[in-house]
Amino acid sequence: MAGETKTHDERLRDLEAEAFRTGRTLAEHGEQLGEIREQQATAFGNIDSLANAVGAPGDRTITLRLDVIERVLFALARAQNIDPDALD
Repeated sequence: MAGETKTHDERLRDLEAEAFRTGRTLAEHGEQLGEIREQQATAFGNIDSLANAVGAPGDRTITLRLDVIERVLFALARAQNIDPDALD
Protein backbone atom coordinates (compact mmCIF):
# COMPACT_ATOMS: atom_id res chain seq x y z
CA MET A 1 0.00 0.00 0.00
CA ALA A 2 2.82 2.43 0.80
CA GLY A 3 4.35 1.76 -2.62
CA GLU A 4 1.05 2.51 -4.33
CA THR A 5 0.72 5.79 -2.41
CA LYS A 6 4.24 6.80 -3.36
CA THR A 7 3.60 6.01 -7.03
CA HIS A 8 0.31 7.91 -6.88
CA ASP A 9 2.03 10.92 -5.26
CA GLU A 10 4.80 10.85 -7.87
CA ARG A 11 2.22 10.72 -10.66
CA LEU A 12 0.37 13.69 -9.14
CA ARG A 13 3.62 15.68 -8.94
CA ASP A 14 4.36 14.84 -12.57
CA LEU A 15 0.87 15.95 -13.61
CA GLU A 16 1.19 19.20 -11.64
CA ALA A 17 4.58 19.89 -13.22
CA GLU A 18 3.16 19.21 -16.68
CA ALA A 19 0.18 21.49 -16.00
CA PHE A 20 2.55 24.25 -14.86
CA ARG A 21 4.70 23.88 -18.01
CA THR A 22 1.60 23.89 -20.19
CA GLY A 23 0.26 27.01 -18.48
CA ARG A 24 3.58 28.79 -18.91
CA THR A 25 3.71 27.77 -22.58
CA LEU A 26 0.17 29.03 -23.13
CA ALA A 27 1.07 32.35 -21.48
CA GLU A 28 4.12 32.70 -23.74
CA HIS A 29 2.01 31.94 -26.81
CA GLY A 30 -0.52 34.51 -25.65
CA GLU A 31 2.22 37.14 -25.41
CA GLN A 32 3.50 36.24 -28.88
CA LEU A 33 -0.01 36.46 -30.27
CA GLY A 34 -0.34 39.95 -28.77
CA GLU A 35 2.92 41.01 -30.42
CA ILE A 36 1.76 39.59 -33.76
CA ARG A 37 -1.51 41.51 -33.49
CA GLU A 38 0.42 44.73 -32.81
CA GLN A 39 2.64 44.07 -35.84
CA GLN A 40 -0.41 43.41 -38.01
CA ALA A 41 -2.08 46.61 -36.83
CA THR A 42 1.08 48.54 -37.72
CA ALA A 43 1.32 46.83 -41.12
CA PHE A 44 -2.33 47.53 -41.91
CA GLY A 45 -1.84 51.14 -40.83
CA ASN A 46 1.12 51.39 -43.21
CA ILE A 47 -0.95 49.88 -46.01
CA ASP A 48 -3.72 52.39 -45.34
CA SER A 49 -1.18 55.23 -45.40
CA LEU A 50 0.23 53.97 -48.69
CA ALA A 51 -3.25 53.65 -50.15
CA ASN A 52 -4.02 57.22 -49.09
CA ALA A 53 -0.77 58.44 -50.62
CA VAL A 54 -1.48 56.67 -53.89
CA GLY A 55 -5.12 57.73 -54.03
CA ALA A 56 -8.14 56.14 -55.61
CA PRO A 57 -8.03 55.10 -59.26
CA GLY A 58 -8.92 58.06 -61.46
CA ASP A 59 -7.66 60.67 -58.99
CA ARG A 60 -4.21 60.69 -60.56
CA THR A 61 -2.55 59.16 -63.56
CA ILE A 62 -0.85 55.81 -63.14
CA THR A 63 2.50 57.52 -63.65
CA LEU A 64 1.93 59.85 -60.72
CA ARG A 65 0.67 57.01 -58.51
CA LEU A 66 3.69 54.85 -59.34
CA ASP A 67 5.99 57.79 -58.62
CA VAL A 68 4.43 58.16 -55.16
CA ILE A 69 4.83 54.43 -54.50
CA GLU A 70 8.47 54.58 -55.57
CA ARG A 71 9.18 57.53 -53.26
CA VAL A 72 7.50 55.77 -50.34
CA LEU A 73 9.48 52.58 -50.94
CA PHE A 74 12.74 54.53 -51.22
CA ALA A 75 11.95 56.32 -47.95
CA LEU A 76 11.25 52.99 -46.25
CA ALA A 77 14.50 51.55 -47.55
CA ARG A 78 16.49 54.54 -46.35
CA ALA A 79 14.81 54.33 -42.93
CA GLN A 80 16.25 50.81 -42.70
CA ASN A 81 19.72 52.00 -43.75
CA ILE A 82 19.39 50.47 -47.21
CA ASP A 83 20.63 52.51 -50.16
CA PRO A 84 18.01 51.84 -52.86
CA ASP A 85 20.23 53.41 -55.51
CA ALA A 86 22.91 50.77 -54.84
CA LEU A 87 20.50 47.86 -55.41
CA ASP A 88 20.31 46.18 -58.78
